[in-house]
Amino acid sequence: MEARQSGWRSRDILRAAALVLGLYYALRLLWVVQPILIATFFGVLFGLAVARGADRLERWRIPRGLASLLIVLAFYGLLAGIAAMAAPTLQKQFGELRQRLPEATDQVESWLEKHRGGMAGQLLLGGEAAVEAPAAQPPGARVPQPGGPGQEGVPGPEGGPPSPLRSTLTGQLGDVGRYMFRFVSSTVAVLTGLLLITFIAIFIAANPKLYHAGLLHLVPRPNRPRAGEVLSAIATTLRRWLLTQGIAMVVIGVVTTVTLMLLGVEAAVSLGIIAGLLEFIPNIGPLLAALPAVAMGFLDSPQKALAVVIAYTAIQFLENHLLIPMLMKRGLDLPPVLTLVGQALMAVVFGFLGLLVAVPILAAVMVAVKMLYVEDVVGDEVQVNGEGGGGD
Repeated sequence: MEARQSGWRSRDILRAAALVLGLYYALRLLWVVQPILIATFFGVLFGLAVARGADRLERWRIPRGLASLLIVLAFYGLLAGIAAMAAPTLQKQFGELRQRLPEATDQVESWLEKHRGGMAGQLLLGGEAAVEAPAAQPPGARVPQPGGPGQEGVPGPEGGPPSPLRSTLTGQLGDVGRYMFRFVSSTVAVLTGLLLITFIAIFIAANPKLYHAGLLHLVPRPNRPRAGEVLSAIATTLRRWLLTQGIAMVVIGVVTTVTLMLLGVEAAVSLGIIAGLLEFIPNIGPLLAALPAVAMGFLDSPQKALAVVIAYTAIQFLENHLLIPMLMKRGLDLPPVLTLVGQALMAVVFGFLGLLVAVPILAAVMVAVKMLYVEDVVGDEVQVNGEGGGGD
């Protein structure tokens, strides 16, 4: 009987250790440069959209590089023009929103205090009985005064005791802000990121075939035709998603502003802009946009706040069942649960920037999985971009 040979030799152990060590440092490097990677993805996404416009301008004998530059400059010029025209109104309304939102929070808490026994009180305040008088203290004990030592909180209305709801929301929003908006802590970093996105978009739109061919050089020759189809399908999906989101952001922002004006909600323009910007984040963005609007509605009455809730719900219903299907007839077809899980994972790992890119990255991955696994391995027919595989 032959002697059993050892499965691991010294050379194999060293090779495995080097592989694990290399993978560890590669992940560490990816973690350090994650803002650059996400900015690069945004640049590619923007470049795919600019490339479609450059295709059209190229038909008019405009050099592709110049066409890409003109499109990007026109886009930034349009944003700057709109900002300049709306600057006085926006400055006034955002200042008003910043000043009145704490008061609106107090109004919400006052309403909840009166309805502690109801469902809202049970969920948000724990259903505790309202405190009519201070609890019994031992003889000689000092009753702490609001705002005194050991009592931190945000002063309530008219200099009263701290508002628990406002203190809680302030603390939670502060934590969320520090967690989600770490990338805006440096103006230089923001400007650098914008420049990186801009130049990547221009270079990709000026010569997309160069980068398409470069990616194909990483694939073995027999698999290059299929890989080219997958890359084209991913590019088409991302371009359609970005175009759809852009139109939806404008429409939702305008419709929300007009609706809040009709309801008589203060700072309607700023709240509409917030709704339009957060529309870029599917599922979660609309919910975040509705919270300050509902709070501002409470400044007048709970009935107006309820009207705001109904208005936002109706807007989202019309968007999901009318606007988005009309804009993207051959949509992404992303399962809602998978979308939410993907957004949660990206937000936990990469923060707010990860939340922004979660859906387009998930869409690109789904296209590759459908074409390379479901079609090629499993053998099932699936639709990609509304077609039986491939892009347009």
